[in-house]
Amino acid sequence: MGALLASALLLAGCAQSVDPIERLGKKAAEGVRPHGPTPDQSYRRWGLTEPLARPPRPAARALALAPQTGGRALPRVVDHVPTHDRVVFLTYDDGAEQDPRFVDMVRELRLPVSMFLTDSATGPDYGHFARLHRLGAGIQNHTLDHRTLAGLPYAAQRAEICGQQSRLRSRLGVRARLFRPPYASYDTTTLRAAADCGISTVVLWRAAMTPTDVVYVHGRHHLRPGDIILVGPDETTGVPLRERTTQVLRRVQQRGLTVGRLEDYLN
Repeated sequence: MGALLASALLLAGCAQSVDPIERLGKKAAEGVRPHGPTPDQSYRRWGLTEPLARPPRPAARALALAPQTGGRALPRVVDHVPTHDRVVFLTYDDGAEQDPRFVDMVRELRLPVSMFLTDSATGPDYGHFARLHRLGAGIQNHTLDHRTLAGLPYAAQRAEICGQQSRLRSRLGVRARLFRPPYASYDTTTLRAAADCGISTVVLWRAAMTPTDVVYVHGRHHLRPGDIILVGPDETTGVPLRERTTQVLRRVQQRGLTVGRLEDYLN
């Protein structure tokens, strides 16, 4: 009888000790409002009024190659990507502008960019572009010394293109598939040399960001899906690269577009 009574008291005590804790836990849970992750406001830091939309996943596609010469397919030449995706592509030339804040911008906005590098402009230290590459930036070929290629003999053009291919491999471990000729100057010899250096596409541009405005090479004077944009070097006003990029991004958003990764559409 005593044992039975002790067991009953023990069970009763346990029940009484649990209830207040459960009630306290329930009360605390009722008083705590659920909090989701803090919205990312980094776009405001870079001068945008709304977040940059995420680009869609591009569908597999194959662009036509240039005509064959001597039985060999030459690289295609593009300034615009045929796509219904509402994306444009940001490209940057030379590599002389190495603003560390631009790296921050690319990281925080998750901004897809393609860098066409010239060895003589980039200098001996490729560390800035290694950081961009780790963030997903495309690293592509813009020759060793930024010479005007059209009219040069094959050997000279090949040395400029293949030489930069070797430099990009040794400095960054990159095998570039895209090439931009300096000043958009090229001829059939350029295409032959580029093909022999492993280039699949010669990339020009339909729109370019000048120090003050966006200009268009041809066609309608507004951005449209698939446009390749050159954000070129600024040697006159000193406006930082990140600020010129912001100007372009505002235009992109005004047109209801976003930025895609060029390499996803061309490689």
